[in-house]
Amino acid sequence: MTGEARTADGDRGPLDGLTVLDASRVLAGPFCTMQLGDLGAEVIKVERPDTGDQTRGWQPPSYGDSDESAYYMSINRNKRSIALNLASEAGREVFRELAGEADVLVENFRVGKMEEWGLGYDDLLEANPELVYCSITGYGEWGPDSHRPAYDIIMQAEGGLMSITGEEGRVPVRVGVAIADIGAGMYATQGILAALLERELSGSGGQKLDISLFDGQVAWMTYMASNYFATGKPPSRMGSKHPTIAPYQAFETTDSYVVVAVASENLWPNFCTALDREDLTDDDRFATNEDRVANREALDSLLAEEFEQYDTDELLALFDEHDVPASDVHDMADVFADEQVAARGMHREIDHPTAGTVEMPGSPMHFSTTPTTIRQYPPRLGEHTRDLLDEAGYDAGEIQELVDADAVAPFED
Repeated sequence: MTGEARTADGDRGPLDGLTVLDASRVLAGPFCTMQLGDLGAEVIKVERPDTGDQTRGWQPPSYGDSDESAYYMSINRNKRSIALNLASEAGREVFRELAGEADVLVENFRVGKMEEWGLGYDDLLEANPELVYCSITGYGEWGPDSHRPAYDIIMQAEGGLMSITGEEGRVPVRVGVAIADIGAGMYATQGILAALLERELSGSGGQKLDISLFDGQVAWMTYMASNYFATGKPPSRMGSKHPTIAPYQAFETTDSYVVVAVASENLWPNFCTALDREDLTDDDRFATNEDRVANREALDSLLAEEFEQYDTDELLALFDEHDVPASDVHDMADVFADEQVAARGMHREIDHPTAGTVEMPGSPMHFSTTPTTIRQYPPRLGEHTRDLLDEAGYDAGEIQELVDADAVAPFED
């Protein structure tokens, strides 16, 4: 358990010494526990013996001949895997033993499933009152929709995000990554860290966290929700445009697109000078940002004609010369060839026993004395089962009994 004073060590993350029991799968939970692992925690990933985490089979693409999907690899580093059958009482008893020594438990089964198995928070509390128990579900543990299954695209639709994403008058689109899951994983991590801090400060023990994908999407509406509350009018889809800033969007050039962000009044003259259109600064329709937003249609039409006269590199050079925030639109190849990405350690790689070298984004959390690390490749299914049972105090005979009871997967010699 945590609570013992220690000296900061540059080779150990800020959560070194913390144990996380990860009974989650797919994205929201594994993304959360990967962050905790990056921060130095020991993460034990509990998986079904037959198939493991569903995302192992979400391919193509996969890495080489490893039969491990790129999806699974992206969110499961810094973990050890135990193949444990929670449908068996013997498997559940092993889980209780592991939970009794854990600081944090993360699960994302449907509401009520862990209680049905006798693995709910109240079931584990007596044996481990220090446990921080985090449940991640689609709609939370109460409310009229708590029983419904949840998928990211449904969350984006019901949570309001798709109503403001896409081009005006066209089909709504989802954000290109599963942002509802990732957002819930981030809130789960934030909540877990707060609960751990409260445990240390108050000495009152752990607590239960209830995190939902739907709540996270509603919370992320922030200023769009406030715009609705202030006006009574739901915001609509605007493509890359901003409802209260102009110009702040993508424009087409002769060969691709350039995105500009004229987000303050002092940038507007610079922007006009870069385009050799100083006359626009004297146009009353565009004098202030409020004017530009009010006359957005006229401004967009005018600027579209201007941008179409330049190629992308030419415009980026002009905007850079005049200190105007601008960029072309990077694809993944561009992103991971970027010198800034390299400088910040955001392009990492680790050796895998069957997949070879696996590349992945780094951690965006940078600490001065206890840095994040990538210590363990995304584990193979059940790779650490024997080691973890040994560490939990099971002898060879007891381990064989678990294998015979189908509580754990048989071991490869």
